[in-house]
Amino acid sequence: MNKSYHKVLTIAGSDCSGGAGIQADLKTFSAIGCYGMSVITALTAQNTTGVTDIHAVPPLFAEKQMEAVFTDIGTDAIKIGMLYSAELIQVVARQLIKHGATNIVVDPVMVAQSGDKLLQDDAIEALKDHLLPLADVVTPNLPEAAVLMDRESEGIEDFKAAAKNLARYGSKHILIKGGHLKGIDSSDLLYLVSEDRFVQVKGDRIETRNNHGTGCTLSSAIAAYLSKGNGVEDAVKKAKIYITEAIRKGADYTLGHGHGPVHHFFKFWSE
Repeated sequence: MNKSYHKVLTIAGSDCSGGAGIQADLKTFSAIGCYGMSVITALTAQNTTGVTDIHAVPPLFAEKQMEAVFTDIGTDAIKIGMLYSAELIQVVARQLIKHGATNIVVDPVMVAQSGDKLLQDDAIEALKDHLLPLADVVTPNLPEAAVLMDRESEGIEDFKAAAKNLARYGSKHILIKGGHLKGIDSSDLLYLVSEDRFVQVKGDRIETRNNHGTGCTLSSAIAAYLSKGNGVEDAVKKAKIYITEAIRKGADYTLGHGHGPVHHFFKFWSE
């Protein structure tokens, strides 16, 4: 009997330092037991201290990459990260519709951990109009949710209002990430739109500078668990456990001079 892989595609930018973007996504897929594929949308010159340059991939070439994957291997889930421009967002959305893509997780990457901008201003409206309606799960952090809604969000009650507000754009599930909250709590809030139901996904805050790529890793983990047949609520909870342990196990390492990466392979590497 021939075996088959759980196939997950990441559509995102490349991080040459290996902590975020395509590199973090592929590490996450592998750690969770999936076959990872990639469509590179941009090349970034970055490290643990910041982003020094971005070279965007021509949208038509990104489209060719997607065609190559969809027409041969196919996907069980898709994670979408840095798209950079409105034109690129429209190309990606067109391909997703054309090939009937399912289990789509959108991480609306706007700003790097260092504070460097990763999304052009005109791309925000394109994201709302073309991509969010296709998302099974969208995973903004507090600053990203604020940009999408044009207002600030601070506490768990604001999370609920933010989630309902973002649901207007058509995504099936909204996960507001709580990493930017103050205090010891780092819980996220999942809104199941069709059920009009909220689920608090609990997590403790871990004191560490090594938080480069946490958003990429969480959204990739959700996609990986969806590809393995988990429902959205279970996939989100399992992904939260995975990222929490990846942060915890990576906290004691030193890599670079700024925000180091999480430990994607904590289950497999010996100390």
